[in-house]
Amino acid sequence: MFRLFLLFLISVFSLQAASAQNYLKAFPPAKKGMERFVLQLPAKENEADYRVELIAGKTVKTDPINRYFYSGVIRPETVKGWGFTRYVINDLGALAGTMMAVRPGTPKVERFITLGKRPYLIRYNSKIPVVVYAPEGVELRYRIWSAQKESHPIPRLP
Repeated sequence: MFRLFLLFLISVFSLQAASAQNYLKAFPPAKKGMERFVLQLPAKENEADYRVELIAGKTVKTDPINRYFYSGVIRPETVKGWGFTRYVINDLGALAGTMMAVRPGTPKVERFITLGKRPYLIRYNSKIPVVVYAPEGVELRYRIWSAQKESHPIPRLP
C-alpha cells in the first residue's frame, strides 16, 4: 500500500515537472544581448493569497549614504498563440540617486541597486513558469508576498 502511494506521488510530481517543461516551449530563447530568467514556483494551497515581486537591478559600488535607483521598467507582454505573460526589461535605464554630501575619503560599498518604482507584483501561479527577459548583466531576484488569513473591517464615517 505504501509503495503504491509513493509511486503515485512520484508520478504526480513528474507530470507537474513535465508540464512546466512543455509550457517553457512557449517562451522563445533570449535574443542577442538579452538573458532569459525562468522561475518555477512551488505549489501552494491557496495561491490566490500570494503574489510574486520581481526585483531587477545590478550590484554596483556606490557611497553608503545616498539612495540610488535605476529608471527602467518591467513590461508585461502576452506570448502570441499561448496567452501566457512574459516580462521584459529592455534597459535598466540611467542610474540616479539622491545628492547628499558624503564625507571625503568615505569608502565605496557594493550594493544591489534596483528599479526605482513601486514593487512589481504579479499573480502567484505554480502551474506556469515566470519568464523574464533582461539585458545581459542584469540581476533578477524575487520575493513572495502573502495575505493575512483574516480580514479587518473598515469603520464607516458618519
